[in-house]
Amino acid sequence: MRSLTSAGKAEDIMQETELKLELSRSGAAALLKKNPFESPPTILQQKSIYFDTPKWDLFKRGVSLRIRQSGNERIQTVKTGDGNAAGAFAREEWEQPVTGDGPVLDDPQIRALLAGAGPDLAPMFAVHVKRHRWNVTEGDATVEVVVDFGNVVAADREAPLCEVEFESKAGSPAALFALAREVDRTTPVHLGVLSKAERGYRLLGPASGAVKSSTTPLTPDMTAAAAFERIAAACLRQFRLNEIALGWSRDAEVLHQARVALRRLRALFSISKPLFQDSRFDHLREELRWLAGETGDARDIDVMIDRARGEELSDRLQGPRDAAYGALESALSSARARSLMIDAAEWISTEGWQSDRSGEALWEAPAKEFASTVFDELWKKVAKGGRNLIDADDETRHKVRIAAKKLRYAAEFFAPLYTGKTEAKRHRRFVTAMESLQDQLGSLNDLATTPDMLAALGLSDVAGAADLFRADDKEKLLHDAAEAHDTFVDTKRFWR
Repeated sequence: MRSLTSAGKAEDIMQETELKLELSRSGAAALLKKNPFESPPTILQQKSIYFDTPKWDLFKRGVSLRIRQSGNERIQTVKTGDGNAAGAFAREEWEQPVTGDGPVLDDPQIRALLAGAGPDLAPMFAVHVKRHRWNVTEGDATVEVVVDFGNVVAADREAPLCEVEFESKAGSPAALFALAREVDRTTPVHLGVLSKAERGYRLLGPASGAVKSSTTPLTPDMTAAAAFERIAAACLRQFRLNEIALGWSRDAEVLHQARVALRRLRALFSISKPLFQDSRFDHLREELRWLAGETGDARDIDVMIDRARGEELSDRLQGPRDAAYGALESALSSARARSLMIDAAEWISTEGWQSDRSGEALWEAPAKEFASTVFDELWKKVAKGGRNLIDADDETRHKVRIAAKKLRYAAEFFAPLYTGKTEAKRHRRFVTAMESLQDQLGSLNDLATTPDMLAALGLSDVAGAADLFRADDKEKLLHDAAEAHDTFVDTKRFWR
């Protein structure tokens, strides 16, 4: 953390490393009543005003600027951070006392960070919280723990806020996660991925819906391990954002994007397996497979409803859909799912695999070199496995589909490493070819699995059910898939 003297000059810089958890108001009340932190908390009433330009220039650059008032004290804070992060994350932070409610920009480094936005800064939203704060010793570490509950207010909108934050003051960041598990044993908590600033901006914008994946910033000098960390954290964040949205809406697209996030994370773990000889890695892979499976029934029924050509079948599917979403909600709120998110965040963000040094040489390999090896292996699987898609059985086509999916996700993960003019052009064409092949194989897989799903639901004889898996549809899809595979094989490989 950078502290400023009264003259406004920077004296030192540190990084804020913190972990955030979300919980309900009743959960916060239960936590405060039990108070597992062995001392009474310091209680503060706080009001924070966040500033930006009308075009949200700070937000777009990953910068937040706030003035927080507690009693008669006002502290101005500027933070920078990685919007793709999930779990324990490090952010640079500059603080200084101020006397009023307007930003003070007398430090040249702050002015440079704001990149000329100073004259256009205006209040955007406010956060009002009642804060309970402890300083906790966990082993050889010191952690500041705060429980905040209150409201975020933006224009004519308001949203409740209830979260627990753990900030590392000294010692290993692993202490953050030990305390997180202790809190979860007291009351259910979920991994938090939204900062208070992001909550305010969400109130100012349109209602939040499905969150799609975005490009993860990677640099040419990055190691394979560093690239894995960044991509995994982005996948985890995408899943949690869609999981949050599922809490108030049984929206098919939201569920689809939650599944996409899990598929991407599982694909990343699969292609990164050579990097890690760690039992926790294998455990996380199995738990991610379990969680992805829990989302399957609801998503499959959504797809059937979307493809249904008659009202009777669509209507008959609504009951099973409600039951499937209910089962999914139970799974997502379970201790197993909550623990998985905390375990994954710890393993990713604190480099938990480094207890086993056997893969160190691969960790330090250039990310681009590692990616090219992954692409070569997966390309061969897709090219060889799809040579005769028309006559292959469903299981063979399914294996090709899985390999194609991993290859496409890998191409998206590592795209920022291939930015040369020729590389970028070939990458776009390659991903387009992959998307077409994946779509055709996905449709064939739906045709193969739909009869069994309808039978399990007792809906095989309902009017319109047979239309979901007609033989003439399959014949066309097979030829389209074979053509898409030929196009894929003929498309130049961007990594060569």
